[in-house]
Amino acid sequence: MSILLDRNSRILIQGITGQQASFHTERMLEYGTKVVAGVTPGKGGRLHLGLPVFNTVEQAVRQEAPDISIVFVPPLAAADAVMEAAAGGLKLIVCITEGIPNLDMLKAKRFLAEKESSLIGPNTPGLISPGQGKAGIMPASIHRPGPVGLISRSGTLTYEAVYQLSQLGLGQSTAIGIGGDPIVGLKFVELLEMFKSDSLTEAVLMIGEIGGQAEEEAAEYLRQSDYPKPVAAYVAGLTAPKGKRLGHAGAIIEGNEGSAQDKVKCLAAAGVKIIENPAWIGQTVRELLAEKKGS
Repeated sequence: MSILLDRNSRILIQGITGQQASFHTERMLEYGTKVVAGVTPGKGGRLHLGLPVFNTVEQAVRQEAPDISIVFVPPLAAADAVMEAAAGGLKLIVCITEGIPNLDMLKAKRFLAEKESSLIGPNTPGLISPGQGKAGIMPASIHRPGPVGLISRSGTLTYEAVYQLSQLGLGQSTAIGIGGDPIVGLKFVELLEMFKSDSLTEAVLMIGEIGGQAEEEAAEYLRQSDYPKPVAAYVAGLTAPKGKRLGHAGAIIEGNEGSAQDKVKCLAAAGVKIIENPAWIGQTVRELLAEKKGS
């Protein structure tokens, strides 16, 4: 069984009647994911894409028993949607929305801390367990089932890494985008811990970038935990100047913290195999798996 998502997962789409949500819900259904319902306030009682639509998460949970919610809600309402999903008892919330105000996300994070829900995102492409299901917007066609767990802060680099792994016949156990905003839910440490005991995962690939302390926290966790599986990492932004945002709202070097050089140094000291060029991601992971099997 993969982490967080499998073929039995039941998906709820918040904001299902919107254009983007409709498009990606169709792609999830085509992939065989069990999308069971949607929520759009004021549109309850109708069918959309053949799925029942409810006015509230509470109603959807009572009728269709979803366990994962995907949030396709405009930025100013998205944090409230996340909290509504948590209040409804959804075990996992995947927030696709980009540009949620930081104060709203702080409020949502405090709310989630008192619930049993986990959050992926916001500003995430979601996650996929190839061959089992996907909860997000990633192109399923480039993914293949395999032994590599992928955790990434960058959507575009996620797709590049996945493509390289699939082309080499390696594939992925689960690929997760943790989100590019300054305030996100699950980060490298929590997901590394999940992959640690996942029988489908033989190695973990981290895609990091400048800004924040998530990579440094992961390095400290790996150093202290005597992690049993090989880990490789690519960190984007080695040439990024201080104060320059790199793609994501969370990818910015502030003061003396968050530089790619510091992240690479910490990860290397924790025994992580550093990938210096994104074109070498797949090849490096293949070599890492070969070393593991040969040892």
